[in-house]
Amino acid sequence: MYPVLQYFVVPFIHGVVLTLVLLLCVAYLTFMERKVIAFMQVRIGPNRVGPRGLLQPIADVVKLLIKEDLTPDAANRVIFYIAPVIATLSTIAAFAVIPYGGPEATVSIFGFPIRPYLADVNVGILYVISISSIGVFGIVLGGWASNSKYPLLGGLRSAAQMISYEVPFGLAIIGVLMVTGTASLVEIVQWQQQHTWLFWLQPFAVVLFFIAGVAENNRAPFDLPEAESELVAGFHTEYSGFKFAFFFLAEYIAMIVVSALVVTLFFGGWLPVTFGLGHLFPKLPALLSGAWGGPWVMLLFGMGWVFIKVFFMLYLYLWIRATFPRYRYDQLMNIGWKFMIPASLAWIVLTGAGILAVQAIRS
Repeated sequence: MYPVLQYFVVPFIHGVVLTLVLLLCVAYLTFMERKVIAFMQVRIGPNRVGPRGLLQPIADVVKLLIKEDLTPDAANRVIFYIAPVIATLSTIAAFAVIPYGGPEATVSIFGFPIRPYLADVNVGILYVISISSIGVFGIVLGGWASNSKYPLLGGLRSAAQMISYEVPFGLAIIGVLMVTGTASLVEIVQWQQQHTWLFWLQPFAVVLFFIAGVAENNRAPFDLPEAESELVAGFHTEYSGFKFAFFFLAEYIAMIVVSALVVTLFFGGWLPVTFGLGHLFPKLPALLSGAWGGPWVMLLFGMGWVFIKVFFMLYLYLWIRATFPRYRYDQLMNIGWKFMIPASLAWIVLTGAGILAVQAIRS
């Protein structure tokens, strides 16, 4: 019975808790988005429901749950229902290998070890890329199953855009794998703990990866699949109520996943903010990471640093949305195929040359 609890029941409960936390984060990410953009546009934003509008996300969730759920008569009903579930589950599943603490922050609850990540697989980053690419099927199927011209065009746009930007999204990570020699997200952070943040070694890759991530999420200025001026609302035009909420969840969870990946790959993950220069101040990292305490203290400190860094990346998402106008579709494709992919390949070559140069110097 003990192995069943340890390897099946406990991870299942861990996953459920993590999913519930993600859903709560999504709810208040929408509140943060409305407040931040209102501030940038000199408006007030939501301030009616609860103190300073803090209960507005709860009201929005209740509204979506009780809103009339319509299905077009000519729609393929099975696929119409399945599509938003595919989009949402693929983004939630991608979070399974993202660490929010190191192995030393493993805590014990009722005698069962709980690690600060659901799984540490040796191909973690490949898992994230592969599972997140499944999300495009949910969007394409949702647009096609609606049997309406605007959703179909939005689904086609999204397929072309997401497949196009999957390429630089993956290529931007190659330099990280070359430098660290591992595809495990936990080991990549541990490498940064022993050396320095990969941001300093891969600055151009950070920019390419984040831009590709924004395009993958269909966020402004790459929100062509949802362009209301041309496609009404794009691939989810015919969706309402609970099914629309699933597409909504998928987009915002994907934002959190991309932000967490940027933090993990380039900015030290759960490591304290010493900007990768902690070796210059030997006692400072231990103090900031709670290493003087037990596993619970280290877990809370690690989660806190991940939250702060991810919060900054999400703010950058919102800042970009409030600042840049939407690209034309030909411009979007030109950026992906004529700039980002060649630039990613060139950066891989430069990274390889740099590694060989360092090895030659050391030898």
